[in-house]
Amino acid sequence: MNKKKGCLVAMKICMLSSVHDLEDTRIFYKEAKSLKHAGLDVYYVVQHDKEEEIDGIQVIPLQKPKSRLARMTKTLVELYRKAKRVDADMYHFHDPELLPVGMLLKRQGKKVIYDVHEDVPRQILSKYWIPKPFRKLVSNMIERYENKCARKFDSVITATPHIAERFQQVSNNVTVICNYPLVEEFANISVNRPIKGRNICYVGGISKVRGIEEMVTAIGKTDGHLLLAGSFNNGDLRDEVVKNPGWQQVKELGFINREKVQQTLSESVAGLYIGHPITNYVHSLPIKIFEYMAAGIPVIASNFPLLKDIVEGNKCGFCVDPLDAEAIGSYIQWLFDHPEEAKKMGGRGRLAVFEKFNWQQESVKLQQLYEKLAGKQKGEEYHVSS
Repeated sequence: MNKKKGCLVAMKICMLSSVHDLEDTRIFYKEAKSLKHAGLDVYYVVQHDKEEEIDGIQVIPLQKPKSRLARMTKTLVELYRKAKRVDADMYHFHDPELLPVGMLLKRQGKKVIYDVHEDVPRQILSKYWIPKPFRKLVSNMIERYENKCARKFDSVITATPHIAERFQQVSNNVTVICNYPLVEEFANISVNRPIKGRNICYVGGISKVRGIEEMVTAIGKTDGHLLLAGSFNNGDLRDEVVKNPGWQQVKELGFINREKVQQTLSESVAGLYIGHPITNYVHSLPIKIFEYMAAGIPVIASNFPLLKDIVEGNKCGFCVDPLDAEAIGSYIQWLFDHPEEAKKMGGRGRLAVFEKFNWQQESVKLQQLYEKLAGKQKGEEYHVSS
């Protein structure tokens, strides 16, 4: 950042996460790198095996916890100590379990930003590892604590407008920064590329509420294959799913890196997002949908109003009842049988991403937020370099 009255000022900011991977796309490749490009001095405290500089970002490592309990106790203490040692001007954290850390940093006079990726209180209602009788209680407790902390923080960033609506009731500085794709990652994928075979893909976490059973059943009703990229959140679930006759038409890829994601999309006729109608999904903006669009492939998505506006509004795919495997299979087969129409849909989706649903536009909002907060630092005015 540049101080308007002359000399350059190196504004030091520190990203914090106890949950996400070092190479989390939203945190590292989008936000941290955008802020580094804007001229800020960026640190990132995250699970990693060594301290190092990556793409100009200073990585401060956390030990990998052995359990969820260890992550929420021992790891939090380690993270707080290392965050303090950085002595940043602003701290930007990404996990609700770091709310106490954010409050401690705020009490020390630091600028603190809470980046809310998910509607956590609603998400809790579908967490399999929390006994059902306690989910509502835990959800309410978390929402009250989140709201209490948000009142104290300098800013709240949310990944969707729906999440923003809740926080706008307790904070007057809420910014929606959607998790849209980096278009340059998909620039080399041609919409007119020849596609070998009849493949449809799903890329992301694999769980019951993300529609794994419906996807496998649906592919079994077609003459194609499902490229399944991601990790099961529950080993017992995988044991159940492999018994489905449709599993014979699944190519299980496991967790794959960004380069392999691009390759998988380029080999697919279309992409699937079949989230179940739970509150957290009905109002979400899944990054995978926009990545499918950026790659120039049509989308088959759950028929939620927000997704219908995007998919049907841009004529880049179909929306379907996520619990109706028969209908999902019919749409998959139609796309296999109508390759030219599928290409046109893919082209329209790609154009929509390149014109409006992209990270480049969101990064401007992020930089403007930092400029605003920096301008309040000691009453001085700052300007984010371009």
